[in-house]
Amino acid sequence: MTLEKANITDNEILTSITKKSKAYWGYSEEQIQKWDKNLTISQDYIRDHNVFKLVDNELILGYYSYVFKDEKVIELDNLFILPEYIGKGFGKYLVLDFLNQIKEEKIERIILDSEPNAENFYVKMGFIKIGEFETSIKGRFMPIMEMKL
Repeated sequence: MTLEKANITDNEILTSITKKSKAYWGYSEEQIQKWDKNLTISQDYIRDHNVFKLVDNELILGYYSYVFKDEKVIELDNLFILPEYIGKGFGKYLVLDFLNQIKEEKIERIILDSEPNAENFYVKMGFIKIGEFETSIKGRFMPIMEMKL
């Protein structure tokens, strides 16, 4: 198993992983389609951002991406895993690699908007909830998480 910088040609598989991973939490196909723009990983996105994929025997199991918000803040923008690999330690593996990637930066904090069903995962990884916002689904709130370094 290796972690590699994503290629721009990985955009379709990364988009597929994102949609399948989101659907894992019980969202309907109709809802996934409503979120299509937000769940699509474009070639431009991969070219312009830090995107790393987890590969096992040429199969991409998952990926993460991050964005520098300013010189002291990084946003973990995406972290998605194929549903059959969720709950098997790969998310932790990706977060630890992300933390390793940024360790040389002079970052003071990491932020992210968490899938509500993944909030406990991020808490276990050392993030705290600092807020939330209502999503396009009435009554569904997305946690805003932070890790201070």
